[in-house]
Amino acid sequence: MPHLELNQESIATLVHRFYDDVRADPVLAPVFNAAIGAHWETHLGRMVDFWCTTMLKTQPFHGNVFAKHMALPGVEPEHFRRWLALFEATAARLFDAPLAADFTLVARRIAASLQFGFFGKVVVDGAAIDGSAA
Repeated sequence: MPHLELNQESIATLVHRFYDDVRADPVLAPVFNAAIGAHWETHLGRMVDFWCTTMLKTQPFHGNVFAKHMALPGVEPEHFRRWLALFEATAARLFDAPLAADFTLVARRIAASLQFGFFGKVVVDGAAIDGSAA
């Protein structure tokens, strides 16, 4: 697959492919399905807005990411490992290395912030599906 340019369409591709993987993942799917239920299309649209705001500075996203996630029960370090591994793999498949690294940096910052909320510290620094840190 050719590497995509950074724009709303490519971000939408990233979001949809990433969440296809999340929905198929035995660790993440139960958590996400419990939180999102039948509202996947709404969630995907919000995530496209979020990543466009983050990467393109277009400002369409409004919401409290931290508070939303802090309301989720049962989140464990393994969820962060899987989420990061899947996100980073998707970004690497779709974008050239420097742009994929930009996405990875943002994803790791988001993960670190959420981990502080859940665990009081960062427990997962990198991503690897086998559980080792990258």
